[in-house]
Order: sequence, then C-alpha cells, then structure tokens
Amino acid sequence: MTEQSTTPSPLRVLFVSSRPISWVNTAYPFGAAYLLTTGGIDLTWVIGTLYFLIPYNLAMYGINDVFDYESDLRNPRKGGVEGAVLGRVMHRTTLIAAAVTNVPFLIYLAVVGNPLSWAVLAVSVFAVMAYSVPGLRFKERPFLDSITSSTHFVSPATFALALAGAVWNTQLLALLGAFFLWGVASHAFGAVQDITADRDAGIRSIATVLNGRRTVRLSVILYLLGGVLMLGTSWPGPLAAILVLPYAASAAPYWFITDASAESANAGWKRFLWINFSTGFLVTLLLIWYAAR
Repeated sequence: MTEQSTTPSPLRVLFVSSRPISWVNTAYPFGAAYLLTTGGIDLTWVIGTLYFLIPYNLAMYGINDVFDYESDLRNPRKGGVEGAVLGRVMHRTTLIAAAVTNVPFLIYLAVVGNPLSWAVLAVSVFAVMAYSVPGLRFKERPFLDSITSSTHFVSPATFALALAGAVWNTQLLALLGAFFLWGVASHAFGAVQDITADRDAGIRSIATVLNGRRTVRLSVILYLLGGVLMLGTSWPGPLAAILVLPYAASAAPYWFITDASAESANAGWKRFLWINFSTGFLVTLLLIWYAAR
C-alpha cells in the first residue's frame, strides 16, 4: 500500500504565495475609493476589486517569491502567512499564472480608463515588477524599497480615484499622503526583522543600511506624521489620525533594538498584521459616516 503524497497542489502553492491574509490591503483601497467617488457599484467596480484582490497580489508576491528564493531559504519566518518558500519547480508556473491572471483584467481596466488612470495603472504594475525582478530589484535599493512597497498599496486607491474621475484637492492629497507614509513606515518596520537574513543573503534594504534602531524610529515617526496629515482631510477624516497610534505603539517597544536582536521585531510585525483588520473595520465606519453626511 503506497503512502498518499503530501506534496501540495500547484493551486495551493499559488494560493499561499499570493498572501491571502493581505488581499484586503489592496482590494479594499480600490473598492472604497471607487465606490465613494462614483456613489455606486458597477461592472468596473466588480472587476477592479477582483483584480486587486487576487491577481494583483499573486503577481506582487508570487514574483517576489520566485526571485527571492535563495534568501527565503535562509529566512526562518518564511513558509506561512508571512511568505512562501516557493520551490524551483513552481517558479515557471507562478510567473505564467501571474501573467495569465493579470493580463485580461489589465486590458479591461485600460479600455474603460482615461489618460490619468492609464498612467497610475502603469506605475502600479511597474512597481509590482520592479520590486523583485532582476535588473531592477527595487527591494535591494534602500529607501526606494519602502517607497515602492508603499506604492503597491496606495496605487490601487489612486487608480480608483483617477478611473472614477475624482476631484483632486488638498484634502484628497492629504489623505493619499497619509496613506503613503503609512505604507513606507510599515515596510520599513517589516524590514527590521529580516536584517540578519538579508545581510546573510547579501541583500541591502532600508533596515540593513540604517540599522534596526534607526529604522524603527523612522517608522514610528512616519506613522505619526501620517496621522498629522489626516488632520487636513474632510470630516470625519481627522478622526482617522487616532488610528495610526496602534501602529506606532506596536513598533515603539523596539525603539532601542539592536541588529543582533532584530529578529525579535517579528512579534511586532505579527501584531501589525492583525492591527490592520481592526483599523480596517474602524476606517469602514468612518467611510460610512462620510458617505452618509
């Protein structure tokens, strides 16, 4: 009697590689921004939300897992919700799956778009690829790594606004600026836990250059600056300034961290993943309040 194979199916591997716990972080900004701008749900909202829910994340994280294979093997936190160790046998399959699932959505979104939305979508897709692919590898360019990562999450909302014909004013720019600072702070803090693994793999990041202590402090400051920017948004937007405090509080205990103990920041990163769900619920309440004014 032969033993049943425990090798996971390709679909399961692709599912894990796409980081399902993070799907909402890109789909929600698009869906909320488009809905609030247009005031209704249409086919473009459905297709755009589905795109930024799954195909976009498969491309973003799957491409990363393919080209980060060697460093991921040395990283003890890889292999679960924080990232897959994607075996070589799945590399070609992952890249093909990313292309096949992304292209039809991108064609539709381009057809229904306008010059501004085309530009934003182009930046968004470029940032997804540039972060990981050889020859660009923005993830190995300190500071540009955090900026690119933040673009991954802010661009779906910016694209939705451009696609829906939003009126661009200082309040809207303040909101997007706050979101962008949140993204930079989050990536920077997340990079701290990987200092040892990245240095062993010869990878440069914002955290390997600044060191863990300076990176944590920069992250806390950027979170708080994001909150300050929210004070310049339309009511009840200023209330969202309070929502940066849990993120800052989660990173602050590592204010005096050393590079030797940098992996301990993983506990703070795990809190970050769950803080997102709590703050997402509160942001939803604020958006409902805004829409009902």
